[in-house]
Amino acid sequence: MELQSETLTDEELATITGYQIPSKHIQWLTNNHWEFVLTGARRPIVGRVYARMKLAGIQPSAVNPAAETWTLDLSKVS
Repeated sequence: MELQSETLTDEELATITGYQIPSKHIQWLTNNHWEFVLTGARRPIVGRVYARMKLAGIQPSAVNPAAETWTLDLSKVS
């Protein structure tokens, strides 16, 4: 089993955006309000967990994107 990278590959970005050219990836990501960073070669980098959350319709948070909100319920503890 191959271990996936923490970031999307160029092929995965092309699948999501529908474009092959990095400048078009950037345009699509910006227009669709996706967070990304650029490499020195001006190629967009998108995190895998972030992309999965966006594609699932979950709004990622800058504080802790993978954490679920929960509260401690001690009402049933005697």
